[in-house]
Amino acid sequence: NRKIMSFPGRAIQRTWHLIDATDQTVGRLASLVAPILKGKHKPTYRPNTDIGDYVVIVNAEKVHFSGRKWQDKFYRWHTGYPGGLKERNASDMV
Repeated sequence: NRKIMSFPGRAIQRTWHLIDATDQTVGRLASLVAPILKGKHKPTYRPNTDIGDYVVIVNAEKVHFSGRKWQDKFYRWHTGYPGGLKERNASDMV
């Protein structure tokens, strides 16, 4: 028999994390923040529940991209309308 543990919403403890992004590479910063947002650092982690913590990133305009990514890296999204593909390069996003 498998015992199923349930954690009701009131038992979830969410904490705030303050991260300084000064001179950090964007990809390495994202790999640091993603598990915190998902809650993988907690012993009560389950992939089907939202138990992640809050993250505030300060000095985001001072992040570092390697190479020519400030000009060459594009962020793309779609609005959901026909012809609604939008894109901006990394320097426009900051």
